[in-house]
Amino acid sequence: MGLLNAKPKDLALHVLEKLQHTKLSLPAPPLSVLEDLFECLFFTSMRTEESDLVKVTVTLIDPENPDPKPPKQIVAERWSCVKFDLPLEMTIKSLVKLSKASDPSSTSLAVYYDQQGKLFIWGMIDQAIHYQNFLNYESESGSEQPGLFQVSINDIGTLNVLFDYELLATLKQNVLVPRYLDVFTIGPVSKILKANAAHLKSELETFLLASHKEEYFEDWEAFMDGIWIQILSRLLLRIQNYHHGGAILITDDHNEIDVKYKVRYDRLKFAISNYAKETVNNYVAETMIDDHISSGKKAIAKNWYLEESRSLFAKKEIADEIKGCISFLASHTCVDGVLLFSRDMVSQGFGGVLKTRRMPRKIFVSPTATASPKSLIPADPSHFGTRHRSMIAYCWNHPGSLGLVISQDGEIRAFHRIDEKLIMWENIKTQQFLKSKKLKRRN
Repeated sequence: MGLLNAKPKDLALHVLEKLQHTKLSLPAPPLSVLEDLFECLFFTSMRTEESDLVKVTVTLIDPENPDPKPPKQIVAERWSCVKFDLPLEMTIKSLVKLSKASDPSSTSLAVYYDQQGKLFIWGMIDQAIHYQNFLNYESESGSEQPGLFQVSINDIGTLNVLFDYELLATLKQNVLVPRYLDVFTIGPVSKILKANAAHLKSELETFLLASHKEEYFEDWEAFMDGIWIQILSRLLLRIQNYHHGGAILITDDHNEIDVKYKVRYDRLKFAISNYAKETVNNYVAETMIDDHISSGKKAIAKNWYLEESRSLFAKKEIADEIKGCISFLASHTCVDGVLLFSRDMVSQGFGGVLKTRRMPRKIFVSPTATASPKSLIPADPSHFGTRHRSMIAYCWNHPGSLGLVISQDGEIRAFHRIDEKLIMWENIKTQQFLKSKKLKRRN
C-alpha cells in the first residue's frame, strides 16, 4: 500500500529524508530543488512528442565534480559524461525535445542546480544499457552508477527514483509507493513458485550425482529457485512493455478454462534446466583451475581450460535461448485472454477465457509479502475490471492456482486463495532492486 493523494512534493520530502541518511560526502539538495525537479518531470510525463509518450531518465550530478571517487580499475563499459557547449534550462519543453535523443535504455540526462536553486541540463550520460540490463535480469552483474540519484519517467504521471540499485520511491499518479513487495522471494507466492520448480531441482540433483558428486545439491537449491523467479520476473517485465495488459494463470486444474489457442510450449523448461547444468559445469571447471593454481602447481591439464571455455560459451548460448523463449511467450498476452501455464511452467496455450463466475463476497489486500492475517485489508471485488474479476473468481474456486494480472498501465497484481480468503498483492517487485550500502539504515 502507498500514500494516497500524493503529489511531487510528497515524493521530494520522502527522497530527501532518505538522502539525509546517505554515507556520501556529497550534500543533499535543498527540498525546494527536489520539489522543482519532480514537479517538472511529473508534468513532462503528461506530454507527447511526435505522438509518443515522453520517457526519459535524469541523473542529478554535479558538473564541477561528476566523478568524485572513481574506482582504481576502470572497466571499458563504465559510464561517461558528454557536456553540452552551453547548459540548458530544465523545463518541460527542453525535456520533451531531448527525450527523443535520450532513450532511457541507453542514456540519462545530466542535471544539476545553481546557487539560486535553478535546475539546468548540462550534458548526457552514456552506457545506461548495462544498468537497465541488470535491473531487468538480462545480465549477471551491475555497473557503478553516476551522480547522486536517477529519476525515470516510466509512464503518465509515474516517476521512479533510484539510488544505486535501490528504489527510493515511486510516484504513480496520486499514489506514493515507498517500496515494492518482494512476493517472489518470501511469502505464500514464493512457496508456490519454489514448489513449481521441484522438477527442475530433481533434474539438477540427478545431474550432480551423475557428473559432480563433490557438489552438494543443497548448495545449488537456492540458485535454482533464483533462476525460476528471475524468469517469471523477466516475463512480466516484457509483458509490461507492451502496454496492452495481460494475465498469466499457473495451475494444473484446467477446468472452466476455454483456451482459444491451444499450444504446448516446453522449450523454456528445458532451457532453464540446461542453463543450470552448464552453470555447474563452468563453476566446477573454474574452481578446479583456481585450486590448482593456488596450490602452487605449475601445470594443469588442458581439458579443464577447454571445459571452462566450452561451458561458458554454452551457458551464454542458452541464456540467449531463454531470452527468446520469454519474448515468444510474452507476445501471446497481446491476444485478449489468459496465458495458461501448468505448475511446471510449461505453456498450455493462450487466449484463455476463465468461465468461473462465482465470486467471493470480499477479497483481502495484503500490504506485506507474507500476507500476515493482522495486516490484511478487505476490499470489494466488484470494484475491479473484467480481467481482474475473472481471475479473482477462478482463483477463489480453484485453490492452489496462482493468477497474475498486468494492467495496461503496467500495474501487476497477484491472486491466490489461502484457506477461506482470496488474497491480492499489488505493487509487486519485478526488477532487481538491491539495497545500497551507501544508505544508512534506521534502527
